[in-house]
Amino acid sequence: MQFANLQWKQQQPYSLDFDDIYYSSDNGLAESDYVFIQHNQLTERFRQLKKDRFTIIETGFGTGLNFFCAAQHFLAHSPKSAALQFISIERYPLTMEDFVQANRYWFVFDQMVKQLTGGYAQMRDGFNQLRCCDGRIALDLWIGDVNALLPQINSTADAWFLDGFAPSKNADMWSESLFEEITRLSKTDSTFATFTSAGDVRRRLQSAGFNVRKDIGFGKKREMLYGLSR
Repeated sequence: MQFANLQWKQQQPYSLDFDDIYYSSDNGLAESDYVFIQHNQLTERFRQLKKDRFTIIETGFGTGLNFFCAAQHFLAHSPKSAALQFISIERYPLTMEDFVQANRYWFVFDQMVKQLTGGYAQMRDGFNQLRCCDGRIALDLWIGDVNALLPQINSTADAWFLDGFAPSKNADMWSESLFEEITRLSKTDSTFATFTSAGDVRRRLQSAGFNVRKDIGFGKKREMLYGLSR
């Protein structure tokens, strides 16, 4: 398993592999909430949940910030009988030391981080399942190339978090095969959100069966994409 090669700049992780930031230097938590929670309408959907399980699939686990943000909203707004399945794929996971350091600034997630550290420390290539919050939240963390791993997944997504690094810096992830798998793992009411507004990404999402919309991006980003499967 190859770990991420990162550098700490003003207490924030920076990827040397992709020459890119992991999250906004303005406010990473606010960015995660704005892009992925709000534009997948998760607060409202969690409140109105009428089934036992809600599934999110994410491309690019990174520091885990999106996961912790989604888990926090799920616990706050969903029925207590419901469970969250969060499936995330990461090619270059953070080392245990970097994972802890990256999340020590988000005090609201302290208990969840502590509950996951044991499982995170034992990660291997391929499939890993970590649980927290009395078993209500399952993190299915897949380590490896997204194009090789997504075909092994059969859970359909209620919501997609299309993260990872920018298409201009991580073209291998934003490949045509990724969008073919998104089509396979989506249903008529699946939603997606992504920080990027790249034209290739927009066109491929439309081909994958999504109605794609633009909105103002977070912080220094001009625009972002979100939408609903047709």
